[in-house]
Amino acid sequence: MNSSYSDELFLISSLKNGDAKAYTYLMDRYHHRLCIYATGLTRDDADAEDIVQNVFIKIWKKRQQLKAAFSLQAFLYKSVYNAFIDYYRKQKRMLPFEKTYINELSAIIEEDESTLERLILLMQREIQNLPPKCKQTFLLSKQEGLTNMEIAAYLNISVKSVEAHITRAFSTLRKAIGEKMNGILFLLFGKVTGL
Repeated sequence: MNSSYSDELFLISSLKNGDAKAYTYLMDRYHHRLCIYATGLTRDDADAEDIVQNVFIKIWKKRQQLKAAFSLQAFLYKSVYNAFIDYYRKQKRMLPFEKTYINELSAIIEEDESTLERLILLMQREIQNLPPKCKQTFLLSKQEGLTNMEIAAYLNISVKSVEAHITRAFSTLRKAIGEKMNGILFLLFGKVTGL
């Protein structure tokens, strides 16, 4: 593989010239990361794969329109996000998150792949290390989507206790993960979260 492809201007120029190896390099470099991002949006691996594949096909078909003075990575993520919006509009599904949350998620996916995977693993480990009742309450809320009242009834505890467990979980996770906590939780559970 031509190491010159790591130079973005050369890569874009090669793509515009129809260089299939440049296209392979682009896919090798970004496909996995984009699939993680798309899965975070769709909550479905197959849908995510379709969206990312369609973005790459469209880029190849419209490669002549690529501009030299722009970030390919930002363009790819924005293309996946726009394809996701189009896909779900066609499905007539409601978008379950707000613009501010998407901005938060966008900041996370700009991390390099190893950092993103490290943050996800750290989050999973921190959740597993929560005290048992706290972990159970948190997962019922975030993973299962139960309301605080439903959790209280299910665990036979007060709503105040549920709130205390969830607050404790968020506090612990925020200390471990920092400002990227909400975005990582969204990638794991697909729900807008936060206190």
